[in-house]
Amino acid sequence: MKILIADKFEDFGLTELKTRGFDVIFEPDLKDDSLLAALKEKDPDVLIVRSTKVPDAMIAAAGKLGLIIRAGAGYDTIDITAARAKGISVANCPGMNSTAVAELAMALMLSVDRRIPDQVADLRQGVWNKKGYAKFARGLKGRTLGLIGVGQIGKLVARRALAFEMKVLYQDIVPCEELDNDDRARRVEREELLRSADVVSLHVPAMEATKNLINAEVLGMMQKHALLINTTRGSVVDQKALATALKNGDIAFAALDVYADEPAATDKTIAADILNLPNFYGTHHVGASTEQAQLAVAEEVIRILDEYAKTKEVLNCVN
Repeated sequence: MKILIADKFEDFGLTELKTRGFDVIFEPDLKDDSLLAALKEKDPDVLIVRSTKVPDAMIAAAGKLGLIIRAGAGYDTIDITAARAKGISVANCPGMNSTAVAELAMALMLSVDRRIPDQVADLRQGVWNKKGYAKFARGLKGRTLGLIGVGQIGKLVARRALAFEMKVLYQDIVPCEELDNDDRARRVEREELLRSADVVSLHVPAMEATKNLINAEVLGMMQKHALLINTTRGSVVDQKALATALKNGDIAFAALDVYADEPAATDKTIAADILNLPNFYGTHHVGASTEQAQLAVAEEVIRILDEYAKTKEVLNCVN
């Protein structure tokens, strides 16, 4: 079985796949026209991607392709409708990187509270501003975290926040038994969450119903000292509305790992008005990018391929 890997992939995973006898083509820089050409030329049975987009044109060009694996949880970069129409299964690797994303959400929370990036930048310039930075931190203990979405990642963020002695409000269409049994946490309607939380962290999937979920109206409900964290998908936040809210002081701070019109993983530049605002911190869509997470993803990809090779059954099929 021929496998085309058009994205980064752990060396451990590559070795394991080759040991199992798979014909592995590893070309991590493929995207857009080059990926389209490779699908036509190499005609793989399986395509594996992480951040690389797989639109309908690529799916239409594929010959014997039977399976696309997203080496991660979300799959909004793949046109699953076009894949289904052509009889191509799409699988993902849910839960493998949940801890890594939860850790980043907490890191962003702490970084904002202590202004860690700004402090480091000043020190590198030889600036000493102990008096100025000492007045910024409010501390996390006793503050209220509002979680919009408590799937695997949201639940892990809640556990960490509770360990920091924060209070947790959550909003989800499904009750969370773990949080409902903790007297430090409470399920509420979204408006109450927005009006009460010191920190709002987003953990919902990218879909039509969550597109621009955080818009000008929603931002207007948040407390003026509040922090918004997004480690899920850029489409969930109206980024222009967020930039306006930050400029106007409608909320105090935003910390993002994902962006609207996000560049591909191989691109070298990004442009957006929000990036230059002093009350914005950002990371490079690296929430899932820890060694632990990527090894777990590689193991799950191997598990999916082993089963597919033996039985043609697609584990974690999303279409």
